[in-house]
Amino acid sequence: MENKRYLKLGEIKAYKTSFHLSNYVWNIVINWDWFPKKTIGGQFVEAVDSISANIAEGFGRVSQKG
Repeated sequence: MENKRYLKLGEIKAYKTSFHLSNYVWNIVINWDWFPKKTIGGQFVEAVDSISANIAEGFGRVSQKG
């Protein structure tokens, strides 16, 4: 019987990079004053968070039949 090994989400370099970028941006924006954080910071954080979220969503759509 063939031993199949499937790729895990945490093994995808683009996902790991975007996840770390998201944390990096959060740590910067959290220290901003209220107005820039509310106006630009929220959009910046959402945009960066969506990168890893979209990779994870696309990864979950792959069907692995056994």
